[in-house]
Amino acid sequence: MNSRRSFIKKSSLITLGALNLNFSPLYKDINGVDISVVTYSFNPGIEEMNVIIQNCLDSGTDNVELMGDHIERSMGMPRTRKSHSNWRSSISMKEFKKVKKQFENTGINIFAYKPYCMSPNNTDDEIEYAMKATKALGAEFVTAELTTEENTSRISRFAEKHNVKVGYHAHLQASDTAWVFPLKNSKNNYINLDIGHYIAARKENTKENLLNFIMDNHSRICSMHLKDRQAIKPLNVGATDNQVWGKGDTPITEVLQLMRDKSYNFTASIELEYRIPEGSNRVKEVKKCFEYCYKALNS
Repeated sequence: MNSRRSFIKKSSLITLGALNLNFSPLYKDINGVDISVVTYSFNPGIEEMNVIIQNCLDSGTDNVELMGDHIERSMGMPRTRKSHSNWRSSISMKEFKKVKKQFENTGINIFAYKPYCMSPNNTDDEIEYAMKATKALGAEFVTAELTTEENTSRISRFAEKHNVKVGYHAHLQASDTAWVFPLKNSKNNYINLDIGHYIAARKENTKENLLNFIMDNHSRICSMHLKDRQAIKPLNVGATDNQVWGKGDTPITEVLQLMRDKSYNFTASIELEYRIPEGSNRVKEVKKCFEYCYKALNS
């Protein structure tokens, strides 16, 4: 991944100059730990791809897990939800290759894609769309929510057909056994571990158990979401228990230092979900999260 990103970075410099865009990288590889960003961090509900790209540039982000919402509407997906399936099954993958080029031209690598079309209620055509789009974007993984074993098996069939790796994400179901079935079901299946959700999900999900889980499963972790939640709190739509980093119960520093000390090669992704302080904005807060990672990995 790093070699591909280096190529993207070098090849993007001429384009950035031609477009008169400013790009001020912060800290990406900190003492051997790759730090990336989930594009949800910038604008959870935004539908304009160019806004997301500019947010990446403004924050110095060069490696992202890209939300489907952040490109599909810009690519012409209808607003009517009942039309989404037909749109996904008919759109040309050439359009996704154009998106890949737009991100690459500004020095941004898409390492994972998360379209919201892989639930039990979605069609087979939509699952196949997710696999094809992931490959067209040049991403290493498609990420999906943990649902039923039946749906996981269905996703696995398409993942193996298209040779795509799937990272499964958990919320309140996060536990040391939550990923047992997906990992056994297919060699293409991996863990997309959210350490904030893990800590908030249940009382047995302690800091020590989290660190042990990472050590036991590091070879099957494709990426990790970083956020600071309070312990044993239910998922709240308003994200009221998400804290400014360092104020909650999630051991972000210890996890990052474990990745550094063990030379784990999966990425740690900033996912900004706490309430933005007065006078700030999401880009500024993502920069603060980068700084937090830098301090954690240099201590």
